[in-house]
Amino acid sequence: MSTRTSTRPRAPLTAALAAAALALAALATLFGTSPARGEVPPAPGWTLQWSDDFVGSANTLPSSANWQINTGHSYPGGPGNWGTGEIQNYTNSTSNLSLDGSGNLRITPLRDGAGNWTSARVETQRADFKAPAGGVLRIESRIQMPNVTGNAALGYWPAFWALGSPYRGNYWNWPGIGEFDIMENVNGINSVWGVLHCGVNPGGPCNETTGVGASRACPGASCQSAFHTYRFEWDRSTTPNQLRWYVDDQQFHSVSQNSVDAATWSNMTDHAGYFILLNVAIGGAFPDGVHGSATPTAATDPGHPMLVDYVGVWTRGGGTTDPPTDPPSGSATRYLGSGGALGAASSSASTATLASAGGTNHDGTPNQPQTFLASGLNATYSGGATQFDLFVDAGTTVANGQQVRISYDLTGDGSWDRTETYQYFATDPVAGYEHYTQARGLKSATGSLGNLSNGKVRVEVWNAIGNGTSTLGTGNQSYVRIPFG
Repeated sequence: MSTRTSTRPRAPLTAALAAAALALAALATLFGTSPARGEVPPAPGWTLQWSDDFVGSANTLPSSANWQINTGHSYPGGPGNWGTGEIQNYTNSTSNLSLDGSGNLRITPLRDGAGNWTSARVETQRADFKAPAGGVLRIESRIQMPNVTGNAALGYWPAFWALGSPYRGNYWNWPGIGEFDIMENVNGINSVWGVLHCGVNPGGPCNETTGVGASRACPGASCQSAFHTYRFEWDRSTTPNQLRWYVDDQQFHSVSQNSVDAATWSNMTDHAGYFILLNVAIGGAFPDGVHGSATPTAATDPGHPMLVDYVGVWTRGGGTTDPPTDPPSGSATRYLGSGGALGAASSSASTATLASAGGTNHDGTPNQPQTFLASGLNATYSGGATQFDLFVDAGTTVANGQQVRISYDLTGDGSWDRTETYQYFATDPVAGYEHYTQARGLKSATGSLGNLSNGKVRVEVWNAIGNGTSTLGTGNQSYVRIPFG
């Protein structure tokens, strides 16, 4: 081995290597083949609202502050096999769901010796991702689909998507509440599908269960062999509003507001917002008339993960992303009024004081609640879910949390046929009102809804945690919208 130390011959070699490295980096960017970035990339002109870049120790679960882990074969009380016919059991095992230690989330489908499949599905804790009035929402992820093709890929169904927040706790109001499939794939085909689900099932303006979709091959490298960036935009800055789908910054699908009727568009957009999901299903009725079902066979090869580098949500332009303070009109809207009334008409703005929790945990159990009641109600159940927007403020008190329970006595006989308790809302220690909505999600629910015949609706609001009082806006400031026509 030579011991010469002269560097003269190495200068052009170093330059050549540097140029080659730059070229490779450019190709990696173009074709999406580079490894995890380690951070959510900047998006000039956009404001980052939420993100997760999946940095953490290998073989650990993703952040519980950001994600809920779905388990089993359905939501509690929801349609079996997640409503799609998929066959796997979702688990919270790190064999199926884990960080890889290199900045990726891994969702890995596995099959045991008896032929039973397991996999993973997660959804964001937040369910309020929504385009601001007059602005644009952007939901994006950089993903490598399971790197498997041909017969070995039969039955694989990876997805990156979003569901309307009213689905939480109801599970039977799909597709009216809206679904944006940002990236779907089936059977290892080199294609990405973008799909909108809306309206009614079957049929309707979105041709359910197929939906309104489009697909294309991934640019450069195949969808399975490389990372690609999948993006969805909800644009309220243009008239009519638009929904757009992209892969690696190349638009391949769009839906205009005027392509569906006004009621359908309103049902999927005039709620608190959306939550985001990531999963790899095995089996099921893939909603595409050409490529049919995702059906595993003996040749299907388990153990190929979907890798997720990051998920980010941005907005651009427009105003606040908070739910509107002006509620939808109609008899189903009930205002929290003075004297404990739950009236169909609003009144002047006022306030009610929520007693301190006294440092005791009252999560799920009303404690000195402010109670509002409507009686003598006759209405037909619409099949939807309860919505609410409560104006609350804890002033400068630290660690206060307000909670609401909404109960339905369908016949006015004194028994509560349906009771819904929502997760408490932790107000910030800064003076000023905040919006507490159904997007926080259900903590528990008992019974079922039906038609109201001389019925009653009761709303109870209290401090579930904390050592200070809170203020509840009443009159025209807080409302509940009950799912009755």
